[in-house]
Amino acid sequence: MPFRMRIKPWLFSAVLCLLPLSASALDVPPQTPAGTAVDDYFGTQVPDPYRWLEDTGSDAFRIWMHAQADYANALLARIPGREKLKARLNELANMGGSIRDARSIAGHLFYLKQESGRDAWHLYVRDTVGDERALSDPETLPGQDGRPLLEFFSPSPDGKLVVAGFSSSHPGMHALRILDVENNAWLTDAVADAGLTAESIDWRPDSRSFFYNSRPSSDNKGKSVVREHVIGQLVGQDKAVFGYGVSIKRHFVATDVPYVMTSPASGYAVVVVRHGDSVDRSFYAAALPSIKGPDTPWRKIAGPEDQIVGATLHGNMLYVSSHKDAPRFRLLAMDLAQPGREKLILTPSRFVLGRVAAASDALYLHWLDNGVGRLLRVPYDDKPVASIALPFDGAIGELTADPLAPGAMLRLESWTEPPRYLRVEADAAEAHDSELAKPSTASFSGIETLNVSVQSADGTLVPLSILYKKGIKLDGSSPAILYGYGAYGISLDPDFSPLRLAWLERGGVYAIAHVRGGGEFGEEWHQGAHILNKSNAVHDFIACAEYLEHEGYTSPKRLAAEGNGAGGIVIGSAITQRPELFAAAHIANGMADMLRMELAPDGAAGIPEFGTAMRKNPFEAMVVVSPYHQVHDGVAYPAVLLTSDDRAEAWQSAKLAARLQSATTSGKPVMLRIDDEKPASAETRAVMNADAWSFFLWQAGMPGFQPKP
Repeated sequence: MPFRMRIKPWLFSAVLCLLPLSASALDVPPQTPAGTAVDDYFGTQVPDPYRWLEDTGSDAFRIWMHAQADYANALLARIPGREKLKARLNELANMGGSIRDARSIAGHLFYLKQESGRDAWHLYVRDTVGDERALSDPETLPGQDGRPLLEFFSPSPDGKLVVAGFSSSHPGMHALRILDVENNAWLTDAVADAGLTAESIDWRPDSRSFFYNSRPSSDNKGKSVVREHVIGQLVGQDKAVFGYGVSIKRHFVATDVPYVMTSPASGYAVVVVRHGDSVDRSFYAAALPSIKGPDTPWRKIAGPEDQIVGATLHGNMLYVSSHKDAPRFRLLAMDLAQPGREKLILTPSRFVLGRVAAASDALYLHWLDNGVGRLLRVPYDDKPVASIALPFDGAIGELTADPLAPGAMLRLESWTEPPRYLRVEADAAEAHDSELAKPSTASFSGIETLNVSVQSADGTLVPLSILYKKGIKLDGSSPAILYGYGAYGISLDPDFSPLRLAWLERGGVYAIAHVRGGGEFGEEWHQGAHILNKSNAVHDFIACAEYLEHEGYTSPKRLAAEGNGAGGIVIGSAITQRPELFAAAHIANGMADMLRMELAPDGAAGIPEFGTAMRKNPFEAMVVVSPYHQVHDGVAYPAVLLTSDDRAEAWQSAKLAARLQSATTSGKPVMLRIDDEKPASAETRAVMNADAWSFFLWQAGMPGFQPKP
């Protein structure tokens, strides 16, 4: 349940009285009334003075939020170099459009494309022979309120229909529409309150119906189910085939999210159940003809105890990636026609097993080799495994295959090489450029990339990627950004960002700390900063900051920390534990109050990743890395910019901003800005980067970015 509290009249009046009333008053942040809430956790008294900010729907919060935005915008507007930096970022953003989620199916290549200067992603198709054509514009979609954003799609096996997932007014949910590809027209079928991503949509092989994850928008506790929609049928007639209250209900809880996996090359369907944010999933199988509604005879084939994180279906075989007794994963084949029969396809090695795609000729596998993506072909007929040559060392961001056709397609990029979509033909020894993505004209020829290992507090070696302009002096004079995340087993693989060039070309250093909690070295690396070990991610980040300063890449007066989402824990903890190491920090949509986040809508899903404050051992580990609770009065904290949007848990950023503003003695600004919309276009991101980076350059004392007194 979302936390809601009545705002007492005195508190509402206090908010009105303490807000700035003039331009001159914007030199200081709006004062925030402090409450007296205190929680008792196993005998430990934990004050929570800004709990009232959790009620983001209240008038008091809205008034306070706008006053904070006015304060932040006024300070940012005074930075003289901000507009020039913004102009350069916009120029870089327009150096070619973006393409993502390319999929080849039935002789068609579908992909999303974002043209320069446009916010929305648009669906395109390219036939085997012929030029690309844009499919119906989602911005003119009939029957949708506002400007729906196309976020994912799923083509039917015959390539004639596409399910398109659009942003919904309900956080984390989507509206589904179906597009007739040949006639370039939307069907009348419309599904509201549907699943989270493209993986939650899959078709029957006959292309006449599809399965989707569904959750009532009025239900804040989850309780999702899988339904089947038959094309042309009323959505109200869609039958539930699996999920909460439908089947195996005694073993199904509100945080479980199921979806169905199918393949045109298989007669089976497999239900995959995500258990909140846990990486380990459960799997159930049934023959496709037997799926007829709630009474479908699903058979459980694996549970969380089997430590399976992903699966691919082909024929009678389910190919699964498991970290059981294999921290960097092994690949198994489970025979759905003969329950209990398994075959080891690839044994564990020093490589980390990533994505797996099933084509008609073979499995295509993504390996992570110390941060570098490698591609393997594993034939079904026991022929030798082959390594596929790639044009440069980089990260494989996408890997897809048509189960009814040979070969695969992948997206390859690096810190300095723009993305390329490569095609791998059957039996080919190397991948070739599909010429789908136009290369960016932003040149990184003057940029160096260095990968080093940094010793953390416990002796663990932590990878650190450093980008900088050739020829800079290692005398501590350069401004630097250190980015960190460290959660969910997500690797910070090399990615190409033309916007980053605006920072690098003016002599700035950009570094990425591959802290524990990520997946750079498999599940062992993830577990290294998981629940009771979360502080390791913070120690890793601090060690990387110290390395950059010790080696002369920057200095404490010029180093900025940056992170988003779960990375807010790492950044917020680093600046509260070692404030003297940083000049500034930017946290976007960050987690800040670890003790209360499980009480937010869908917050319980995060318990498998971060723990629960309702148990003593997790609480003791959580409170020491909860940024909001580690702010202490009378400490000179760095300058901080916190940004959020309405679809995030904005109260997390709000509470941290209020606490830092009241506690810091450094005289440096702590700013909060909560925007109405989530950034969608490269141009929008350019504006946000201009704000954050000009703020960093101001705090680093760089000429051209110092406001006049």
